[in-house]
Amino acid sequence: MEKLKAGIIGGAGYTAGELIRLLIHHSKVEIDFIYSTSNAGNKVSKVHQDLLGSTDLVFSDVINAEVDVLFLCLGHGNSKAFLENNSFSDTTKIIDLSNDFRLDADSILDGKTFIYGLPELNKEAIKKANYIANPGCFATAIQMALLPLANAEVLQDDVHINAVTGATGAGTSLSTTTHFTWRDNNFSHYKAFTHQHLGEINQTVNQLQSDFKSDINFMPNRGNFSRGIFVTLYTKYEGSLEEAKQLYSDFYKDAAFTFVSDDDIHLKQVVNTNKCILHLHKHNDKLLVTSIIDNLLKGASGQAIQNMNLMFGYEETEGLKLKANYF
Repeated sequence: MEKLKAGIIGGAGYTAGELIRLLIHHSKVEIDFIYSTSNAGNKVSKVHQDLLGSTDLVFSDVINAEVDVLFLCLGHGNSKAFLENNSFSDTTKIIDLSNDFRLDADSILDGKTFIYGLPELNKEAIKKANYIANPGCFATAIQMALLPLANAEVLQDDVHINAVTGATGAGTSLSTTTHFTWRDNNFSHYKAFTHQHLGEINQTVNQLQSDFKSDINFMPNRGNFSRGIFVTLYTKYEGSLEEAKQLYSDFYKDAAFTFVSDDDIHLKQVVNTNKCILHLHKHNDKLLVTSIIDNLLKGASGQAIQNMNLMFGYEETEGLKLKANYF
């Protein structure tokens, strides 16, 4: 069977590096080009040094408009502009990893309708889609913790979220808060109550539970580790812990990468994988949900591959059977 031809736009960042690594080892895909004007002519392994010996691919400043699947790994706000200035075949499926098309109000561009690419929520729509808006990393981890409750329409009060992300969540561009000397042995919050991923989180909750009118209070934090997201979320819940566990196990019974653990969880269980692992704890009238993912995989490139697999009818786990860096 002939392999899919894939193109990548914006090939120098962390998510692109992970996407290239995954696609190189995907049995159904061949990378046709990796577009990067600033790196054109350079070997990919010069930028993504973990790929030395794995590929001889070279960055290109030429686009093949006939590829089967196109991944947009551009900064937020740039994907829309890129698609407005570049045309692709009507048969080219597009997966955007930015936030440009995630909200319903932004989901249509020149007749192209982008489906929100959270497989645990929209799997059947993704299978039929030509254009996908890949979810945000924080949004993925948080939504996985909320979906079963919203689906059962039992969210009746404010939701309180504290979540920590690794340094790779900030991208490759240097800033005051990404330097090693600042990040090491340090901890801080940012965008308190106003993080951009709240838009897609609220949209999803209301898709499942239209009468939810309470606040989702989100406190994002910077951790002093490279990758991973650790979420603790709590809200009032009238049912028992056993009833909550049943809600979650039923909702995720067919999910390829989402698991509910009876034991406390930690980031080393998911880093370098496309998994999301959840844990539930009941305290008085409050349900605590802990959620963990790798921000670059289930929170970005791994989920993009998962969506591609669904769009082309491949096994959902194809190219994503990865081992966690446990020790």
